[in-house]
Amino acid sequence: MNVQIPEEYRPSEDEPFMNPRQQEYFRAKLLKWRNEILEDANQTIANLQEETVKEPDIADRASTESERALELRTRDRQRKLIGKIDAALRRINDGQYGYCDETGEPISLKRLEARPVATLSLEAQERHERREKSYRDD
Repeated sequence: MNVQIPEEYRPSEDEPFMNPRQQEYFRAKLLKWRNEILEDANQTIANLQEETVKEPDIADRASTESERALELRTRDRQRKLIGKIDAALRRINDGQYGYCDETGEPISLKRLEARPVATLSLEAQERHERREKSYRDD
């Protein structure tokens, strides 16, 4: 479904939840985010290929290796995020996007705006985090 939405459009509580305009808005937002991550990843690969020159100084070499390790950890987190973005796009296609996996209730538009890959309402997420914390504390 390709619904044209104006660039200044923002989902509102005054309209039906997850109507075609809102779905298209979040689809575009997720695709843009995904493309930005992929562009960053391609830039990282290019930078790592350019930086294959060995540093003669051991301190410089250690610093370079440390920077590379940090960059690779960041890329790994972003790889996982792309999986979440792809899952969110599938939920849009399935008509399940914007609804809490735990309760089936709508996730607030504010939460989806801030975290478009959210699968839990704020309340369900807080319960989930409290349960995780109590298991960690045991």
